Amino acid sequence: MPRTGRLTERVMVINTNTSALSTASLLQKSSTALSASLSRLSSGSKITSPADDSAGLAVSMNLVAEMGNNTAATSNIGNAISFNQTQDGYLQQVSSALDRMSELAVQAQDVTKSSSDLTLYNNEFSTLATYVNSVGTQSFNGVSLFNGLTLQVAVNSDGANPYANKGVELGAGTVYDMTSTGTNADLSTSTGALAALGFVTSAISQLATDRAKIGANEETLTDYSNQLSTLNNNLSAANSQIMDVDVAEESTNYAKENILVQTGTAMLAQANSLPQIALKLLQ
Repeated sequence: MPRTGRLTERVMVINTNTSALSTASLLQKSSTALSASLSRLSSGSKITSPADDSAGLAVSMNLVAEMGNNTAATSNIGNAISFNQTQDGYLQQVSSALDRMSELAVQAQDVTKSSSDLTLYNNEFSTLATYVNSVGTQSFNGVSLFNGLTLQVAVNSDGANPYANKGVELGAGTVYDMTSTGTNADLSTSTGALAALGFVTSAISQLATDRAKIGANEETLTDYSNQLSTLNNNLSAANSQIMDVDVAEESTNYAKENILVQTGTAMLAQANSLPQIALKLLQ
């Protein structure tokens, strides 16, 4: 008896090679994955285009921007520390000058000293006093070192809450000034030498306060710098979790996709040969 029923499968066709189309589609996916894996391994980055992880890329960009701002703030702090160190370097020389001026003021009170001796003491004292005043005119990159103004130093990535770097005032009109009309220290007499000693003692006391102020500035700014360094390390680690590729894992993916591409290529060649087999039936 003849067999009845409906044919549900077409075993061989030459018009449309569905096997080849399906295999080509799978090969394309494997090739795309292989290319992406190769790009990750060669760049060292998990995200090589926004399509890989758009949200992660956005977070990474914010982290990188913040790290850049922190680096800039660290540079600001470093310059401010250099500013304070320069101030203290000058004040160390002022300290030496004041110490010598104090000695001269005491020596000038020696009753055995002649007027010529006192004149020599007074000349040296005046020269040192002029030097101390001249220090008050010094600057750092065009910014006055000793105008007494408080400088606002940016110590955060957003510039908020700057550190108030307290200033030191030195020069004419300050306690350090011993050449103005008001003080005009003079060692030519014992009375003048005694008064000059009082001026120098006050200046030394103020110098101790000012150097302590500078030291506090340096210490605090160094703490801010260390804080930013620690913050940048943490931000860098967080960014690494988002952006950096896991080489071991990606190497495994690369090997897998490479095998699939090679297998897919071989299978596509086989699928393309199926119509040739069907044509042989017509011969």
